[in-house]
Amino acid sequence: MQRAKYTAEFKEEAVRQVIDRGHSVIDVAKRLGLGDGLLYTWVKKFKAANEPVAIDDMKSMQAELNRLKAELRRTTEERDILKKAAAYFAKQPRSIWALIPSET
Repeated sequence: MQRAKYTAEFKEEAVRQVIDRGHSVIDVAKRLGLGDGLLYTWVKKFKAANEPVAIDDMKSMQAELNRLKAELRRTTEERDILKKAAAYFAKQPRSIWALIPSET
């Protein structure tokens, strides 16, 4: 008996039915006429091949998080400085405004 050869597109679609669409391996294997073990192997290989991408995504997400935290810290400091400045100028005597001639 000769082993069946499957195209890469067929394998990818079968794996996507399991991973992306959430179907069970057994159901997909039955529908496609595959052995359960064969489909489990394809899914395992697919996940192993795509794992470094997930690690790269995590690194980029961590870098973005660190950048956003630094920006938040900077803007919080700026806000606090502006609050203190507003409080300081609110305490100043109104005599400065007395020097400006009124139009009425």
